[in-house]
Amino acid sequence: MASGPEAQDALFDKPTDRDVPHHLARATFRMDFPPSYVIVGVYRLCTDKNLYKPAWDKCKHAARRGAIVGIVWATLTFGIQKKIIEIFLANSPRITGLSNDTMFGYKIPFNIHTYAAVLLLGFQLTQILRFFLARNMRIARDRAWDQTVASRGKGPDFWQPYVEEWEHPPVVERSELVKRWFGGWFGLFVIKRVILIPFNFYPFIGIIISAWFKALGTGHILHRRYFEAKNMTEDQISVFIEERKWEYRSFGFAAALLEGLPIIGLVFTISNRVGAAMWAHDLEKRQHFVAEGGLTLKKD
Repeated sequence: MASGPEAQDALFDKPTDRDVPHHLARATFRMDFPPSYVIVGVYRLCTDKNLYKPAWDKCKHAARRGAIVGIVWATLTFGIQKKIIEIFLANSPRITGLSNDTMFGYKIPFNIHTYAAVLLLGFQLTQILRFFLARNMRIARDRAWDQTVASRGKGPDFWQPYVEEWEHPPVVERSELVKRWFGGWFGLFVIKRVILIPFNFYPFIGIIISAWFKALGTGHILHRRYFEAKNMTEDQISVFIEERKWEYRSFGFAAALLEGLPIIGLVFTISNRVGAAMWAHDLEKRQHFVAEGGLTLKKD
């Protein structure tokens, strides 16, 4: 039985820090744990004036209008919504797993009616703010990406054509019907706005389940600009993500978890672009390494 460094390397399907040059070693360490880029994105957005100031300047007026409408809505409807929830839970505790003071039979330290009403109201306020901020947030996210890339001192020529990193890339078979309905806007709308809504009423569990369902799609969306910069085809994107599906799932899960938080999650939609741009920068450095004759991953 093999032992030593050779046996250790055989356990992995990607290069170790020994296999890459010094300037890539730090990036390789970060890429081994993609959720770290979500944390980096939050840190940079909160500390870099070149990131948070343009974003706030673009969104502040719309945010104030949305906040005023949201406060009025909350004041007028909170009591009504809480009463409706009390009636609903009183008539269907077996279905929902919830009652006045228990969840799935376990005692909880707060009134479930109040919690559910606050959570539902938080979701509604988020949608109100999203409505007022839709266009400005989209611009702010794109600017955050551009500013993050510029801060690394890289121009448009940094993004080179796609290079296959695996000696035997996986074969990705996609159904055109499934892609059309569940890979596009309709599928995302159904998942986010219909299927996942019931989970939002369960403390912590709902946010985690929702984030897990959104994980891979969120990772894909956050790297849309990266794929566009490299002029990658749909097939190349599919293979690239399949080769790193757990990296994209873990990164997307952490990003979706933050974005799923009521109200404050809107801020994380910007910080996640910053983190995604940082990850894209490191992925591109590895692409350059492979294009220059560096290590090709060998996995059948």
